Amino acid sequence: MAFCFLETLWWEFTASYDTTCIGLASRPYAFLEFDSIIQKVKWHFNYVSSTQMKSSLEKIQEELKFQPPTVLTLEDTDVANGVMNGHTQMLLEPAPTFRMEPVTALGVLSLILNIMCAALNLIRGIHLAEHSLQVAHEEIGNILAFLIPFVACIFQCYLYLFYSPARTTKVVLMLLFICLGNVYLHGLRNLWQILFHIGVAFLSSHQILTRQLQEKQSDCGV
Repeated sequence: MAFCFLETLWWEFTASYDTTCIGLASRPYAFLEFDSIIQKVKWHFNYVSSTQMKSSLEKIQEELKFQPPTVLTLEDTDVANGVMNGHTQMLLEPAPTFRMEPVTALGVLSLILNIMCAALNLIRGIHLAEHSLQVAHEEIGNILAFLIPFVACIFQCYLYLFYSPARTTKVVLMLLFICLGNVYLHGLRNLWQILFHIGVAFLSSHQILTRQLQEKQSDCGV
C-alpha cells in the first residue's frame, strides 16, 4: 500500500508538472498547490473500503501460494551489490508512457476538419508562393499567413493525439496563430471562410483541453 501510494503520487506529479516547470523552481514551496492532490490521494488510500482491502489480501495470498518467496543466498546478495555498484550491466526499462483517454467521435470530426483546413492553407500558400516568385515579392506576408496556420493545424492534431507538457500554453499559441493568420487574410478569403477556419480551430482547442490523461488503475491487489 505504501509503495502504491508513492507511485500514485509520482504519477499525479508527473502529469501535473513538466520538466521545465520543475527546473525553474527555486524554492521548496513552489508546488504548494500540489498539496490538494496529495490530500485527495491520501484520503483515497486511508478510506479504501474493507471489501477491496480483503480482496487485495486474498489475491496476494493466492499469488504467494503459486509463487512462494525464494530464499536469498550470499551469492545472490553479491550479484545485487555488483549491479548497484555498476559492475554488472543493468537492463534499462523504457520510460513510462502517458496514456490519453479514448478518442471521441467529436474529436475525430475535429481532426478531419483540422486536416482539411491544413490542406487548404498549404495549397493556397504554395500556389501564392509560385505566383509571387513569378510576379512580385510583395505578398510574402500573405504566404506566411497561409503557411503558419497550416503548421498550427498540424500541431493541433498532434496535441490532440499525444500527450505534451504545457498543453494549455501550446493550444493557446496555436489558436492565436490561426486566428491572426485568417484575420490577416481578409480580402483573399471571405467572412464565411474565415469563420469556418477559426471555428475549427476553437473546436480542436476545446477537444485537446478536454481530453485528459487516462486515470491510472490502482494496482494495490497485484
